[in-house]
Amino acid sequence: MVEEETGVARASCEGDGGTSLNEAKEKAKRKDKRKKRLLKEAEKADKRGVCYLSRVPPHMDPLKLRQILSQYGEIQRVYLTPEDPAAQVRRKKSGGFRGQEFSEGWVEFTDKKVAKRVAGMLNGEQIGGRKRSSFYYDLWNIKYLSKFKWDDLTEEIAYKNATREQKLVMELSAAKRERDFYLSKVDQSKALSKIEERLKKKQKIDMVPKVVRQFPQKKPVANGSEENKAQLSRDILAGVFGGSS
Repeated sequence: MVEEETGVARASCEGDGGTSLNEAKEKAKRKDKRKKRLLKEAEKADKRGVCYLSRVPPHMDPLKLRQILSQYGEIQRVYLTPEDPAAQVRRKKSGGFRGQEFSEGWVEFTDKKVAKRVAGMLNGEQIGGRKRSSFYYDLWNIKYLSKFKWDDLTEEIAYKNATREQKLVMELSAAKRERDFYLSKVDQSKALSKIEERLKKKQKIDMVPKVVRQFPQKKPVANGSEENKAQLSRDILAGVFGGSS
């Protein structure tokens, strides 16, 4: 029985070791496949070319731009920078186009040779298309960016976004300081106005003249008043009792 148990334990150990070995091999294969795929993507990225549009015609969006440029070559990615929100608000208030417009853009072609040829062929030319199109008479402002990759664009966009956020934070802090300064001045003005009101009230009270009322006074009795009173009392008693003074 002991020998059988040890044999079973060895078999289980060998089985566990075999499964772990197989898992390690599968992980290595997946890693190699991922590495090969990344290398292929890197090779494809090296072959791609990016064109820059310094001006995007009104009413042009990424979908329309892709449709127009796809006839000249295969396109991978398109990015258009939205216009300044303040400019969009001003245009809407003036009754202009109420949709989203773009200021500049980038187009990535699968082949850099195609991108270079398209930029050289279209730059300064009329966009054309249907005459009813809103950008029929607009001109292409497109340039091929040598040794420029899409990753450079993403880094630039991230840097611009970070700069914009930092600028926004600074503007908000400056606005907050101005608001606090204004509120402090308002509080000071209220305190000064209250002090002035109290001083004016005090001055009014001091300026009111004191009213001195004079009452009529009786003349003081002369020194011989006591003798007169005694004589008067004797005369009254004499009159009552009939006596003579």
